[in-house]
Amino acid sequence: MLWYKSWLETRWRFLIGLGVLMCSAFATVLAYPRVAHLLPLVPAIDTTTAIGRQIKEAADLAREYRGYIWSQWFRQNMPQMWVVFAALLGTGGLLSEGSRGTALFTLSLPASRSRLLGIRAAAALGELLLLAVLPSLLVPLLSPGVGESYGLVEALVHALCVFVAGAMFFSLAFLLSTVFGDVWRPLLIALGVAAVLAVAEQVFRESASGLFSVMSGEAYFRSGRLPWLGLVAAASASAAMLYGASVNFAQRDF
Repeated sequence: MLWYKSWLETRWRFLIGLGVLMCSAFATVLAYPRVAHLLPLVPAIDTTTAIGRQIKEAADLAREYRGYIWSQWFRQNMPQMWVVFAALLGTGGLLSEGSRGTALFTLSLPASRSRLLGIRAAAALGELLLLAVLPSLLVPLLSPGVGESYGLVEALVHALCVFVAGAMFFSLAFLLSTVFGDVWRPLLIALGVAAVLAVAEQVFRESASGLFSVMSGEAYFRSGRLPWLGLVAAASASAAMLYGASVNFAQRDF
């Protein structure tokens, strides 16, 4: 019953996110022939500025299909949209139910507060895993349609990097949802933190150890090595925030 309740609470956020991400993956793959056709027409790029260097890097990556998919899908489109839905799925819970008058009913169910919170978190994380894996699987499936190929294992590795590292934003929103009784403050704070981190990584682009670099699996793309340190650090931070949410929720007076 608790699993089903969690599904009912989050199903529309999950289904909308799945639809948006699937459409984006579809469009990214199908756009490649047009991008490949236009690349030779790109004029010489001034590499003396930071923006010029970034544009040249993007153009160089797009010259081969593997680089195009990584730069457009796994480094940009997917992480950016996935983080939004991760924060959305992390919001809500019993505190927001309190404003609707349904929290006391949920608390009267024969389950401890830790179990209630644990099932809610596990259900949302399961949905987020699907949001990372299913759209990414479209890439190798659709690639033959544009005369290219992309490795299934590579797609799964990048999807799991997005899930493990990006779960920090879900955990942050989940923790904040045990502090604030509304949906908007946890969502906006989590997205604000994500925006600050993304901008900081663009400013200090020389480093490939930032959170969004770990999410994109940049080390795996460039050298074939998984960013284990970043993944473990992100997973540990997520676990700590989920534990903090459990402590907050246990002490909450309804």
